[in-house]
Amino acid sequence: MSNARINGLRSIELGVPDLQASADFYRKVWALEDVATEGDSFHLRGTGTDHHVVTLRQRPKAGLLGVHFSAADRATVDALHGHAKSLGANIESAPAVLPASAGGGYGFRVSTPEGHPLCISADVKQHAEAIDDRSRPTKLTHVVLNSADVPNQTAFFLDVLGFKWSDSTQMMDFVRCCSDHHSIAFARGNGPGLNHMAYEMPNIDGLMRGAGRLQKNGFKIEWGVGRHGPGNNVFSYFVEPNGFVTEYTTEVDQVDDSYVSHDAKYWADLNIWPCRWNMAGPPSERARAAMSGKLVEETNERCEQVMARALGR
Repeated sequence: MSNARINGLRSIELGVPDLQASADFYRKVWALEDVATEGDSFHLRGTGTDHHVVTLRQRPKAGLLGVHFSAADRATVDALHGHAKSLGANIESAPAVLPASAGGGYGFRVSTPEGHPLCISADVKQHAEAIDDRSRPTKLTHVVLNSADVPNQTAFFLDVLGFKWSDSTQMMDFVRCCSDHHSIAFARGNGPGLNHMAYEMPNIDGLMRGAGRLQKNGFKIEWGVGRHGPGNNVFSYFVEPNGFVTEYTTEVDQVDDSYVSHDAKYWADLNIWPCRWNMAGPPSERARAAMSGKLVEETNERCEQVMARALGR
């Protein structure tokens, strides 16, 4: 195992068929802020100092284009690239200088064994100051990916990228690259895809203010408000216009190397799913469909039908 490791989750990159409508949601409802425009793409920031937390790119179909991670420096990027290459990982691009509109820096792209697209970079520009507004998300705090081969995907993150195992349940494996209990989780499913993305709110009051803003704009809570088992974080889940699941969360456990990981039996015996508080029931049927990727598929089908009618087919 290489000593080089990722040290943080940076942002998520999404393909969307209607760029303007998607950007309006993430600006006006999800409460992110424009940072830069890059041709057919928007980069938007939270209230933290990360250059951006989401990139939206105009594409014929909605889909996950990349999960972006940080490394300490260029030497670490090069070491991770060399280690991934030596183990036969699918390298999509060699380390290189990245576009200035996306914060610049130096990085490369690689895919997991199942095909999830990742980008690892260092020296990306950060904002000098954070924004003081507890009703808006500060950062992207975790991403959950669907997988038909969770053990293999988890091993890739541990052995190739230097993540540490936090917990496993009957549904997911949770791994971390910083003090947050989990930065990535793998949900047992039928194949690779985006299950959901989670944005950190400053506190529970901020989460409730944000959730209220979503409901005021016609986006009801599809799961929550509740408190998870692994990670102990407070959660509220929504489905955004493209069919992706997006979460406001707060108070995720902060852990270090002294943390004792737990297996699926531990969590099953604890019997606290779907909510430690016994307040939130299970996810709505709509949330489950979206987490599986079904609603994104329906969005893409509608777009194809519109395009076919426009072309007279």
